[in-house]
Amino acid sequence: MLKIGVLGAGHLGKIHLKLAQQSEKYELVGFYDPDKEAAQELSQKLQYPYFESIEALIEAADVVDIVTPTLSHFDVAEKAIKRGKHVFIEKPITNTLEEAEALIKLSQEHQVMGQVGHVERFNPAFIAARNAIDNPMFIETHRLAEFNPRGTDVPVVLDLMIHDIDIILSVVPSEVKEIHASGIAVISSSPDIANARIVFENGCVANLTASRISMKNMRKSRFFQKDAYISVDFLEKTTEVVKMKDAPEQSGAFDMILQNAEGEKKQIYFENPNISPNNAILDELESFALSIENQTTPVVSLSQGAKALEIAQKIIQSF
Repeated sequence: MLKIGVLGAGHLGKIHLKLAQQSEKYELVGFYDPDKEAAQELSQKLQYPYFESIEALIEAADVVDIVTPTLSHFDVAEKAIKRGKHVFIEKPITNTLEEAEALIKLSQEHQVMGQVGHVERFNPAFIAARNAIDNPMFIETHRLAEFNPRGTDVPVVLDLMIHDIDIILSVVPSEVKEIHASGIAVISSSPDIANARIVFENGCVANLTASRISMKNMRKSRFFQKDAYISVDFLEKTTEVVKMKDAPEQSGAFDMILQNAEGEKKQIYFENPNISPNNAILDELESFALSIENQTTPVVSLSQGAKALEIAQKIIQSF
């Protein structure tokens, strides 16, 4: 088993601690958090070993799980990598693209592995839909959340939209050509609602909307491609695949047939892929352990995390 230490014991850090302790892939060595009083209280309550310093935790672990504020990601990851430790870093990978590129270079120099916590890659609805998504040419995403002060220290693009940016980059086999976007700060000092239009070299267009001042929560994506439409609800964890094929000469009474202007007839049929319930955070952590054990590329590599950050920053710059 790999020894894992968690840096940061906030809302998400507590979840990581609980799952690391439950995991069959890791041995939880403990955690560090700068709020010493709260950390010691947590340690006493749940029996998680508490380390007095970041350096002590890094020394005790094989894998350092970084669940700290984004501004500190680079500094703590740099310390861990230079000590030869593998790093799991919550999204976004770092505060700047330059920091992300420096971490990638460091990980190569010290021969350690890294994964970024883009947890939606492990959402069971997306996993069920992934094989059906093939060269989409139009993508529409909506990620809406009710207001929560947590996370408002960064623009909504880095807080919410970056999830969809990563998903889109993982399914579109093309480089980004151009970006158009707008964002508005309503409650926070940084944009709370944003819309972006990403155009890819292969002609695919993605339209993304993210808001953290909505009346209800929504996390939906729709993928349109030749002869198919795929809908993924990341919140409700449901997937629907609508496909078209040439209509048979003799159609049944309940067959859904459409005819275009050229007289071509298509049959519409629906698929609801089987969705296997999972704990996405546990799965992403354990997939990283498997990558380390088998020396395979992580599901969300540092390079992929850097690419998502690059596009997110270009969106922010175009406001």
